[in-house]
Amino acid sequence: MILSKELFRKTCLQKMKALPKHNKIYRDSLVNKDLFQALKKFKNKSILFYYPLKFEVDISKVLITMRRKTNVYIPFMEGESFKMVNYRLPLRKKKFDIFEAGNSIKKINKIDVAIVPSLGVDINLQRIGFGKGMYDRFFAKLKKKPYTIFIQANKCYTQKKDL
Repeated sequence: MILSKELFRKTCLQKMKALPKHNKIYRDSLVNKDLFQALKKFKNKSILFYYPLKFEVDISKVLITMRRKTNVYIPFMEGESFKMVNYRLPLRKKKFDIFEAGNSIKKINKIDVAIVPSLGVDINLQRIGFGKGMYDRFFAKLKKKPYTIFIQANKCYTQKKDL
């Protein structure tokens, strides 16, 4: 059977949504601990976080902690892609049930680190996301690519080529 990108994405999404809910807080805390350790070396840097959907890893504890020491941004949807805005409250639920901070006229062109939600990873260590291509279009606009950290709720990896 040939594994297509769409089939792999669907399989990873099903695995993620099927994870038991009774230990989500514990699983998320383990990821938060590892993420916080990875980000310690990026004090006083600019970091793009995502604000989690219900079934994604909740990294809001790290986001709030890092906000005190770094410039923290989250995506603000604009058409087929997004722009970065400062993380600030209140957040509002928008398209795709994504929470966003308010829009800003401030133009942010550079980030040092990007924390990106991922459904799976292929053999080339390329992220398989939700299929909308928003992060791909966003990263294509940046002059300098940031250090990128993929976050997954569960391990979903394929050794198949040509996805």
